[in-house]
Amino acid sequence: MVNKLLEDEYRKFLTLTLVLPMLLFSASLLLSYYSCNHSTITPHTNLTDETQEDSNKLMEIITSSNLPPGVKIEKNPSESKLTQLGVSSWPKWEGGPIKIPWTFNTKETMYLLEGKVNIYAEGYDGFFEIGAGDLVEFPKGMKITWDVIEAVNKHYYLEK
Repeated sequence: MVNKLLEDEYRKFLTLTLVLPMLLFSASLLLSYYSCNHSTITPHTNLTDETQEDSNKLMEIITSSNLPPGVKIEKNPSESKLTQLGVSSWPKWEGGPIKIPWTFNTKETMYLLEGKVNIYAEGYDGFFEIGAGDLVEFPKGMKITWDVIEAVNKHYYLEK
């Protein structure tokens, strides 16, 4: 019995002294790599549009693996991209906390100015979150449930 307790304690000791520092070191290397090579992931950097576009493509690849098919989320797109899309001329929608089912009868692109929403998509386990600063695209025919956590203020565009 004493040997079993010592064995368990030794295993914990090894985990804390060997494995945990290696994991932390690996995480710090990844963060260093991203801050040096992909600094556009942080929202308030001063970069060229080309570099921003590369970063946005990278973010789309990273997030698309966790999203239902056809959904695209771009975090903090550049002002030039928002201007190019004409976002400020799109209609606006505002709404407080509510939970409602919704079907997209056409492809919809939206830019959230404020708020936070949990999206439950039909055929998708769990939910994903969108919020202020997100440019989001939903495909035609997608069925979701909006769970507005914080009041939303958004611009939206319906493809014709």
